[in-house]
Amino acid sequence: MATPEAAARAIEATPVPSPCVNVCRMNAASGLCEGCLRTLDEVAAWSQLPDDAKRAVWAELAARRAAAGP
Repeated sequence: MATPEAAARAIEATPVPSPCVNVCRMNAASGLCEGCLRTLDEVAAWSQLPDDAKRAVWAELAARRAAAGP
């Protein structure tokens, strides 16, 4: 069984996928994409962000989904 440290290194070495779901419409009221819930700045910067910043965006998306409710 892998140690927690080894598991963390494996996660950090894995490329971070884009949250895009190909439903690209910006909601004027919220300023978020209706498909992935990213801001326009997050969408535009994604390809240039380091993996730790991408993981931070993913964490923010989880919080946004939770706040939005079902």
